[in-house]
Amino acid sequence: MISSSSQKFLPEHNLGKKKYETEYGNASFGMSVFNLGNAIMGSGILGLSYAMANTGIALFVILLVAVAIFSLYSVHLLLKTANEGGALVYEQLGYKAFGWPGKLAASFSITMQNIGAMSSYLYIIKYELPIVIQSFLGTKADEWYTNGDYLVLLVTLVIILPLSLLRNLGYLGYTSGLSLLCMVFFLIVVIIKKFQIPCPLPEDVSALNETISKIEDACTPKYFVFNSQTVYAVPILTFAFVCHPAILPMYEELKDRSRGKMQGVANVSFLAMFIMYLLAALFGYLTFNSHVEPELLHTYSRFSGFDVILLIVRLAVLTAVTLTVPVVLFPIRTSINHHLSASKEFSWIRHTIITVCLLAGTNALVILVPTIRDIFGFIGASAAAMLIFILPSAFYIKLVKKESMKSVQKIGATAFLLCGLLVMCGSMTLIVLDWIHNASQDTQANGH
Repeated sequence: MISSSSQKFLPEHNLGKKKYETEYGNASFGMSVFNLGNAIMGSGILGLSYAMANTGIALFVILLVAVAIFSLYSVHLLLKTANEGGALVYEQLGYKAFGWPGKLAASFSITMQNIGAMSSYLYIIKYELPIVIQSFLGTKADEWYTNGDYLVLLVTLVIILPLSLLRNLGYLGYTSGLSLLCMVFFLIVVIIKKFQIPCPLPEDVSALNETISKIEDACTPKYFVFNSQTVYAVPILTFAFVCHPAILPMYEELKDRSRGKMQGVANVSFLAMFIMYLLAALFGYLTFNSHVEPELLHTYSRFSGFDVILLIVRLAVLTAVTLTVPVVLFPIRTSINHHLSASKEFSWIRHTIITVCLLAGTNALVILVPTIRDIFGFIGASAAAMLIFILPSAFYIKLVKKESMKSVQKIGATAFLLCGLLVMCGSMTLIVLDWIHNASQDTQANGH
């Protein structure tokens, strides 16, 4: 969340800089690393095993390293641009660089990314809550109260909407720490389960009655895989690493702030998340191999039956994502309010209408879009690519005046911008083609 104090700008003269650096900010290095870790870590970790199953271990590691390095380079560009441009708000940098179009591009990308995050959290409720209810009540999956669509609407109305209508986040802001701890717990369970779930899975052996060579093949990890789902790997990874709108407010809160110190915070946070992502993807993939679903936690329900530890993980993750939706909704509503009525006083009617519309829209998305993979893929290819690649490099090229376009830094930023456009256009094109292909297959299947 962006604090009101983040509207202050960095003075461009070194004389005022020292005073500014020591006057504001009281977050220690360690606390900043934890907060940035919270900002990076989200539902994206649940999609990484699926990405690995469709790229193979070696290609996945190459892509993960590349996206992590690119994301860190993007942080470097943002921090340098903030110092030069004298603004500590992402949208404000956009305005200083390109006027209203720049501000709108930044606002729209952040809003899209946050709507994607909200949708993915609601998706997790839709996938996981029915399993929890079935575990407690021992009922079959065909009851209305085990229907994910009904449950996600019910949770939204009873819990998420009242919390989202609060004017201030208050203690809800601390739930991001809870969600990070839940994901660490989830990772530990994923690693443990790898050694408890057999391969081949019992249902595979009985259902397929395959030859030994086919069963061995199903249990052998692949290093390079190319199929129609491989296209989702890069967007899933970019979605998992986006934290860039949070970088500048955290930079402002950092004690004894300097660009080098904030880059250090980013390096440590990204390294920690890189290790967590790699372990979650690897052990999830090694457990299920080609059977991994787009949302890893749901995959366990097919093979584990009733399992107390997995039930606790589900409850923890469900609590975390339910409480995080209002936190993610907050900046979207603030941004919309700012664009619609920056000069007007607070209005409960406007506040309520925006909140209800946002929640209704994301619920409709979650009910109508067939799989969480499409959310990860589409938002990762569009908004995440804008926030990691395109906008930071464009702001840097425009606002950092002291370097010529022929300097190594500007050439690097230009190459990064072109790389971002390539990732965005390439991924979006391939994803849309995959959707068209799937739709035509469904039509044929229904026609026969």
